[in-house]
Amino acid sequence: MSDARRAAKSVSLWEQTTYDVLDACFGDFATRWDEPAARLTTLEDTDMDVFAEFRETVLAALERLDLPEGVKTDAVSAEPPRDASHGDVATNAAMVVAKQAKMKPREVAEKIAEILSDDARITSVDVAGPGFINLRLSPDFWRSRVAAALVAGADYGRSGAEKSKKINVEYVSANPTGPLHVGHTRGAVFGDALASLLEFAGHEVTREYYINDGGSQVDTLARSAYLRYRQAHGQIIEIAEGLYPGDYLVPVGQAMKETFGERFLDQPEEEWLPVVREFATDAMMDLIRADLGSLGVVMDEFFSEKSLYGTGRIEEAVAALDAKGLIYQGVLEPPKGMKPEDWEPREQTLFKSTDYGDDVDRPIKKSDGSWTYFAPDIAYHYDKLQRADELINVFGADHSGYVKRMKAACKALGDGSDRLDIKLAQLVKLMRDGEEVKMSKRSNNFVLLSELIEEVGAGVVRFVMLTRKNDAPLDFDFSKALEQSKDNPVFYVQYAHARVHSLLRRARDEAGIEVPDDAALAEIDLSGLTHEADLALISKIAEWPRQVRLAAEAHEPHRIAFYLYDLASAFHSLWNRGNADESLRFVQPGEKAATLARLALARSCALTIFNGLCILGVTPMQEMR
Repeated sequence: MSDARRAAKSVSLWEQTTYDVLDACFGDFATRWDEPAARLTTLEDTDMDVFAEFRETVLAALERLDLPEGVKTDAVSAEPPRDASHGDVATNAAMVVAKQAKMKPREVAEKIAEILSDDARITSVDVAGPGFINLRLSPDFWRSRVAAALVAGADYGRSGAEKSKKINVEYVSANPTGPLHVGHTRGAVFGDALASLLEFAGHEVTREYYINDGGSQVDTLARSAYLRYRQAHGQIIEIAEGLYPGDYLVPVGQAMKETFGERFLDQPEEEWLPVVREFATDAMMDLIRADLGSLGVVMDEFFSEKSLYGTGRIEEAVAALDAKGLIYQGVLEPPKGMKPEDWEPREQTLFKSTDYGDDVDRPIKKSDGSWTYFAPDIAYHYDKLQRADELINVFGADHSGYVKRMKAACKALGDGSDRLDIKLAQLVKLMRDGEEVKMSKRSNNFVLLSELIEEVGAGVVRFVMLTRKNDAPLDFDFSKALEQSKDNPVFYVQYAHARVHSLLRRARDEAGIEVPDDAALAEIDLSGLTHEADLALISKIAEWPRQVRLAAEAHEPHRIAFYLYDLASAFHSLWNRGNADESLRFVQPGEKAATLARLALARSCALTIFNGLCILGVTPMQEMR
């Protein structure tokens, strides 16, 4: 990978990792990554996605039936049956069209089955229940999936560029008041993996960080940093309640001393506050960028809240709402749970957010004429709506009450469609030896992200954070994270990838077989791969493009982690069968053809794991130590 390309903001962690590992593993093979956009336009989704391919086959069969004009087939699906014993692909086609065609579902199903039974890729077609159709695919078809994966290589599972959307993913967006801690980590990992997943699925993605530098918290930061500035000059300080006590501000105070000397000592606050606020915010953002970098997160954009004030951008967004009759002067009901005597009715400028699904209308300007905190957020999203087709925000679980109002604002500012998806990242509980880990010495409050990475490594942190759905609580167990066993998913997946690389070395060193590149392996005769464990692994590999598609559509990168664990399990299962059955061993001295066929299968498994780990932002391992 060139230095210029590595430095480009548009290069994602997935692509950076891919370049680095491909360079290390395959040398010139990595040059295939030079023109990703041109490469994607040559791919056909259905060439790789088995289930999309057979959906098209089923739709073609429907076209051959004498159905009334105008029958809709959008809801026709082809997917794995719930019970694997029923076959390889199940379709609801007959159920979808029967009512529209005023026919019995089973009658339609039998007509479809008759057409599909002539397909050489299909060994059996069964009509079940009221009209479901189950297909069993031929071993030759499954074996062809190995070659397809090897030919696609690092593109295996990608979708075509013609479906591309511009998607803005905003995540982390922690207040610039200190280093990132474990509370930010899950959202950072989830958002970054989601961005990589969407890129892999063919979309144009912008990773964005919203800097909350327009509120009172940055004044608190400035006052806290000023104390450390005085401390750097030898003064005795006392950190009052409400200020930030963490030691991370000590070097900021020292840097201020080196920059400003004694200029602000004993000066009134109005003299030093604006300067110190900007200095301290910049220092915190440098710290945050470094923390993100250690986790493998590289943002494309950093958007400052402060840039919205005094520039007319908030007024512009509010005017856009006003033009739709959504801004009015009114008095809100007292907040739930507040005693009437504690509340004063005040006229405010309100946004009619209830027109777009919110529980109550929201104030955007206070009675004194100043903007509420919601107003700049509206302006920020108005700006993003001009830049992207879809918006995704990753919020902490404590922001759940903010979801409806923000979605309402985006619907109102846009065309009324739901272009904003908000994902909530639930809390992470750190555990060690059965006890919860509660705080860090350096932060005086939370366990820092840097401490987490220092102990277990960025790859482990990222994978473990994706072993649960984003809105489910997660326990991060330090002991389990470093355990080398099947119970540790990141180890189990990495071990499968490393085992394949060990096979390539063993084939050369023990059997004297030089393994060709993937393009040549794709031409190997695979007819000897007949065992049920062979076909189970192949069918799991063939699921990959569908898993990418579904995970991207649902905005759920944890599905990739789950899939990789299942794929690794299928590979290890086949490996273990070779201990008892020599014919299933991947390397068979004296049997070059059989060895190459099995290594082709192993390589297709490894490259699938490789692609999945890179989406998650985890560098695939070639050796386990």
